[in-house]
Amino acid sequence: MAQDKIILKAEDLDGYLTDQDMKDLACLDEMFKETMTHFEPLNKDKVIESYDKLGKKMQEICAAHPNIQVYSFVTEEGAHAEASHVISKLRDIKTDHQEFMYYSQRAYEMLFRMAYTGKHTDKKSHIFVQTPVNFPVQNYAVHKIPDVDSQVNNSVMCVMLRGALLPSMIMSKEIQEYSNDYITPFALFKISRNDNKKENDMEYILDLNKSFFNLEQLDGKDLIFADPMNATGGSLVTVVKYLQSQGVHPKSIKFFNTISTLKGSIRVTRALENCTCYTLWVDPVMNEKAYIMPGLGDAGDRLNGCDTKDAPRNIMQLIADYGHNIAGLYRSQLFEIERTVLG
Repeated sequence: MAQDKIILKAEDLDGYLTDQDMKDLACLDEMFKETMTHFEPLNKDKVIESYDKLGKKMQEICAAHPNIQVYSFVTEEGAHAEASHVISKLRDIKTDHQEFMYYSQRAYEMLFRMAYTGKHTDKKSHIFVQTPVNFPVQNYAVHKIPDVDSQVNNSVMCVMLRGALLPSMIMSKEIQEYSNDYITPFALFKISRNDNKKENDMEYILDLNKSFFNLEQLDGKDLIFADPMNATGGSLVTVVKYLQSQGVHPKSIKFFNTISTLKGSIRVTRALENCTCYTLWVDPVMNEKAYIMPGLGDAGDRLNGCDTKDAPRNIMQLIADYGHNIAGLYRSQLFEIERTVLG
């Protein structure tokens, strides 16, 4: 194995699953196979009935995994409609690039609230603002928000390029907005799957030459990963296990996903100590190519557009492609990323 490439194999991941995990996942696989029999020809009533059964089964399984936090399982019922609407727009084949970016931002705002402001607390902070009204005197306003400083001020945003770039910026922006203007440091990891492999023999490749991080900056920190999709869990496990091999001891790990398979969530919470998965929606299975089903396609392509095979974009080109509006909204985050990449 070359020193500039770290490779984790699927067989290493499966070692973390218990016998009960395997039974639960096999049950979901059989239930989804039954669901797919109603797709062609489409029988909407049967599909609705099947998904209702799947949802109840996944909720039952997740109840035994406190480190897996699924939005619709742990929030109040009144919030579930918003989650259903957002995930349905992200799934929809008709949702274009700009809409996909918009609903991705909605998703990560919801995930932030679930993780950091979901529990009622008497400890509050204040936003004190000057308004445009200046007659008869300059006006000001005060708004109370939850005090999250103690939860976020030790955080580092860890970006698993490339689909994770914009979600990571969104999470960092939320932290800045809710905290006392804390701007997270960034660590950038070039991690990819070998698409010539199948789910049962997949390889995860961490390219150190195209990654940008400071090991000392990561030691003892609360590491935050925001990846739109968690299919197998292999990318996160590869990165964190490498960091641990280099002497990095995270205080905690938070993994935020728009959508995750239950297998992926179970794998990472079994493999990584003090790791919590926060996901807007959990799907039951993967196909043999390790794509989530029913899934939402390739989130990286839908967020960033497709790279050409011969000329993949580097991180600065990706940021440039986001355009002026994104650059203006996330200017503090972009400054931190540029400082990390350019040194």
